[in-house]
Amino acid sequence: MPQIFHRSFNTISRVTIFGAVFIVAGLSYAAVVVARSSLLTGVGDTPSQPVPFSHEHHVKGLGLDCRFCHNTADKSAFAGMPSTHVCMNCHQQIQVGSAMLAPVRDSYKTGQSIQWQRVHNLADFVYFNHSVHVNKGVGCTSCHGPVGDMPLMYQHGTLLMEWCLDCHREPHRQVRPRDQVYEWAYEPPADQEDLGRKLVAEYGIKSLTHCSTCHR
Repeated sequence: MPQIFHRSFNTISRVTIFGAVFIVAGLSYAAVVVARSSLLTGVGDTPSQPVPFSHEHHVKGLGLDCRFCHNTADKSAFAGMPSTHVCMNCHQQIQVGSAMLAPVRDSYKTGQSIQWQRVHNLADFVYFNHSVHVNKGVGCTSCHGPVGDMPLMYQHGTLLMEWCLDCHREPHRQVRPRDQVYEWAYEPPADQEDLGRKLVAEYGIKSLTHCSTCHR
């Protein structure tokens, strides 16, 4: 029976099969890299806001406590946004005629809320409770980054599940004394491992990694 394919086709077939494996592996790796890149996770994104509010000025410069604006951070799942009346407590006296603050004055006059754009936007299928984390000693900057150095607020973390699980698996690496939770310039001490484990026991923190913890 005559040979239909040339002997070289055996080599070509092997090369093609192995080449396909490497190509698939390479594409899979590239997909993982892209999925974790800032292009898709949004790390560093600074949404355009109606008013260019500066945390650097208000927190670092003026020393405002986080709860001055986000007054339900330790009481409810949502940290809360300040009403325009809170803003106008100061801005009826400071920068009264600033064009930049026109949306604030308009909101105060009309009663219409300012449409702030969410910076750290978790997926709808994820449940997150601010009060639980705050009251267990997780600092604001652990998730939101060094807000005192942010002229404009940007997304600090990836918000990926693995990012949350890193802390849930080893909470002692992030927990801090409760009186330091709102300290934007807080630096973990040299004995964070020992301090963290002590606080985990004292605050009754559990390493919750079950799916139902966040997906309810």
